[in-house]
Amino acid sequence: MFITDIKRVIDQVSREKGIDAEILITTIKEAIVSAARKKIGPRADIEVHYDEKSGDVEVFHFKEVVEEVEYADSELTLEEGYEYDPECEIGDSLGIHIDTEDFGRIAAQSAKQVIIQKMREAERNAVYENFIQKQGKIINGIVQRFDRGNLVVNLGQAEAILRPRDQMPKENYKRGDRIRAYVQDVLEESKGAQIILSRTHPEFLTELFKTEVPEVAEGIVTIRASARVPGLRAKIAVSSIDSDVDPVGACVGMKGNRVQSIVQELRGEKIDIVQWSPDIARFVCNALSPAEIARVIIDEDNKSMEVIVNDEYLSIAIGKGGQNVSLACEITGWHLEVTSEEEYSREVKQGYDSLMKLSGVGLAMAENLFKAGYASVLDISETPVEDLAAVMDIPPEDAKATIEEAVKILEQERTAVKLEREAKAQVRLAEEEQARLAEEEQARLAEEEQARLAEEEQVRLAEDQAASVAEDPMDSSATAVDDETEDAEG
Repeated sequence: MFITDIKRVIDQVSREKGIDAEILITTIKEAIVSAARKKIGPRADIEVHYDEKSGDVEVFHFKEVVEEVEYADSELTLEEGYEYDPECEIGDSLGIHIDTEDFGRIAAQSAKQVIIQKMREAERNAVYENFIQKQGKIINGIVQRFDRGNLVVNLGQAEAILRPRDQMPKENYKRGDRIRAYVQDVLEESKGAQIILSRTHPEFLTELFKTEVPEVAEGIVTIRASARVPGLRAKIAVSSIDSDVDPVGACVGMKGNRVQSIVQELRGEKIDIVQWSPDIARFVCNALSPAEIARVIIDEDNKSMEVIVNDEYLSIAIGKGGQNVSLACEITGWHLEVTSEEEYSREVKQGYDSLMKLSGVGLAMAENLFKAGYASVLDISETPVEDLAAVMDIPPEDAKATIEEAVKILEQERTAVKLEREAKAQVRLAEEEQARLAEEEQARLAEEEQARLAEEEQVRLAEDQAASVAEDPMDSSATAVDDETEDAEG
């Protein structure tokens, strides 16, 4: 046999590489068939039998018994068939045992290449199958090298990539550092499985709680939603199936030890743990903690909510850079608009004043319209006649007239706004023209000042020269004599 001790090789490779023994056996059979056809011919019908107990391999070359041989690698005559089976007949297929040592060096080398190639493919598939099961989980690795901003992490059986956008801000690693990350994706490519890691994914936070909080791992406490601004702030919403287990307390732990270990892993990222509730209004109030909510106005059709908070809690509800309200929007799935009570009161007053511009709408009617969701004449102008008639308890003809009046008021307001903008534009242009003229005047004055200074400098130089001549008359006479001498010589 051109592969010695094949059973030992299969067992060793299967154990070390994690490849199924059946895949290796199939690979070796295919390699032997390839080697046999290299030696015998491409049409040869080859069968390989492997004994799993002994590790022996037997190879059979099947030929069809024919009257006249056309293809020697797949046919033989009846006389030749009698040598293998005295009872054979035309049309029979005879399996002729062949020795793999007869394949020759080239065939054996070809078989070796096939085995290596197939084993590499099988190894890549085994790696992919192993890590695809770990997708969505946390994995440990060692930083191996850096590649154009990417961290290449050694996972033992394979390498993984931690891209710059999946790395925590201000987080630095050096070669040999241990790292924990979330397996975000496993891609099957021609070169092997490409494993994508992340430390910024919201699910990384969820998986960390599963490792640190037994109640979460056991399913007693459920993390309903999570959202992060990596390295700065995060929110998770939790609930419990056991009324005796406080989900928030379970996640925080005794003296905050559970959540603090996660905060340390995330390099100080602040984590808000809020109680989930099926009542969306209560859930939103919890999500915006630590701000205290005064009231909420729900728009279920648009899945949005206006949240009114006390003036002193407005900055807390919004958070630094809008982080608090943004994370609350993510974990609740609702669009949230946070307003202070002062601003809300101003908007309500403006709405009442707007509604009371309509004929026949007093304070009581304006209040009814406001409660029904009509906050301004704009809302009135866009409502169907039947709906407005029902709310105001008036005939449809009167409701239609009210809507038309609302449209006229809006047009008047838009015209007034347009005129105001045009007036402001004219004032701005006049101011710009004045500023331009002032700059030109200033430039003219600067030029005149420079000319005056230049004239003064020339006068000063002339005075200095005259003073120098007056102080040394001999030098002046000598100069005159020299000049006369030069003229005479000339």
